[in-house]
Parts: sequence; C-alpha cells; structure tokens
Amino acid sequence: MATVDECRQALHGLAARLERNAETRGKLDFDRTLACRVPDLETAFHGRLSGGLLTDIADGDDPNAKIALIAGSDDLVALVAGRLDVTRAVASGQVKVKANPFDLLKLRKLL
Repeated sequence: MATVDECRQALHGLAARLERNAETRGKLDFDRTLACRVPDLETAFHGRLSGGLLTDIADGDDPNAKIALIAGSDDLVALVAGRLDVTRAVASGQVKVKANPFDLLKLRKLL
C-alpha cells in the first residue's frame, strides 16, 4: 500500500505533467474543482483543474467538487506513473470517476 505522502507526490507529478502537456498542446478551456479520494488510506486531496492545469493541490476532501476521482493508493500512484491504463481501470471499476459526461470528455483530452 502506498503512503499518503506518495499519493500527494503522485498528484503533484500529475500537475507537472499537465503543465508540460499544456505547453505543447495549448490550454484547454476547463475550470472545475477536483477531489481525489483514497479510501484505503482514509484520506483525500483536492485541487482545481483550470486551463488544462492542476493547481491548488491540498490535503482534505472537497465534498462539493465537480469531479471526484476515487482510487486505492497503489492504483493512484500506478495511474499517475503510467503503469495503469486509465480507460481499463475505470471500465473495470478499479478507479472511479464521478463527473458529468461532458467533463469526462474534456478530462480525456487532458491526459
């Protein structure tokens, strides 16, 4: 099982990757709050997706977040590291994403 710190580092790594992607692809018109819940560690993180970037990452849940990612600690770390395919993980229920369908389409463009 990954630690809370490893999950936090994974999210910051994802933020850095999105920033690099935004430089090459241009910014995406997308502004949503995000919650990342890690049930096996009984912890959560929150932040904001804005302009194709993940910003304001902080500890704690945001129950009003427009997008919620729910994943086990090992799955979160593997997902961000590219060792776990997001489409397969979501299809199998290994990772859950709660968002409206239009937001899901925009999220796919980010990754």
